[in-house]
Amino acid sequence: MLSSAFLCIRRYHMEEQEYWIWLSRIEGLGPIKMKELLEKYQTPKQIWNLTKEELIQTKGIGEKIANQILEGQYRQNLKKYSAYMNQYHIGLITILDKDYPESLKHIYDTPIILFYKGNRELLKHSYKIAMVGARECSNYGKQVSLQFSYELAKNDVCIVSGMAKGIDAYSHMGCLQAKGKTIAVLGNGLDQIYPKENSRLYEQILQTGGLILSEYIIGTKPNKLNFPARNRIISGLSKGVIVVEAKQKSGTLNTVDFALDQGKEVFVVPRKHY
Repeated sequence: MLSSAFLCIRRYHMEEQEYWIWLSRIEGLGPIKMKELLEKYQTPKQIWNLTKEELIQTKGIGEKIANQILEGQYRQNLKKYSAYMNQYHIGLITILDKDYPESLKHIYDTPIILFYKGNRELLKHSYKIAMVGARECSNYGKQVSLQFSYELAKNDVCIVSGMAKGIDAYSHMGCLQAKGKTIAVLGNGLDQIYPKENSRLYEQILQTGGLILSEYIIGTKPNKLNFPARNRIISGLSKGVIVVEAKQKSGTLNTVDFALDQGKEVFVVPRKHY
C-alpha cells in the first residue's frame, strides 16, 4: 500500500490530469508496475521526466517497459483526451486521493487510476453488495435478480455489478426500480457502452444518481481480457457477492474467486427445482 504521506485530497487541474491520462495509456504498464513507480517517484509528472536508466532501476521495470514508458505516441493528444473527459463529465480518482475507496487498497493488483461518471460519493457508501451471474440467464434468474436487488436497495444497500447482459443488467434494473443507488464497473472506456442494448440502462444509472466506473482510459474497447480484471474491482468494492446462476467456467466464478481471495462473503441463490 502506498505510504499515507502521499494520500491527500486532489482535484486535478488540467496539466496534472494529463499526466495521469498519459500513465493510464501506456500498454504493458499494469497496476503493480505503476504502483512501484509511484512508491519511488510519487507523481506521474516525476515519472514523465525519468530517463531510461532511471526507469529500469525500479523494481519490475525492465528495458521493454521502460521503452514503452518513453514511447512518444503515449505522450501525444493528451489535451484532447482531457478536453473530451471534461466535456462529457468523466473524472478520475487515483490511489493518491484521500477519498480513494479504502477496500480497494487491500486487494491484489490494486487499480491505481479509476475513471468515473456520475455520483463519486457512492464510493463512500457504507454498505455495497455485488450481484453477478450468467449473461444467458433463465427467467427464474431474471426474476430473482430483480427481486433481490429491489429489496436490498429498499434497505439502503448499494448494488454493484458489471452492466453486462443478463443477471448484471437485471440487478441494476431492480435497484433502479426501488429508487436505489447502483455502481456499474465496466471492462472498457467510459465512452463505450457494452453491450449496446444497455445504452438506456447506462443513462438511467447516471440520471438516478448512480455511478459508472472503469480503470480503463476512454477509447478502450471491450476486450475480453479486460473483464476478468474488472471483476476484482466489483468484488473489492463490496462487502459480499451474491451469485445468481453461473456456468462452470465463467466470469461469474472468476468474481467469486476474487471475492474469496479478498475475504468477502459469497452467497449463492439455489437453482429452481422443476
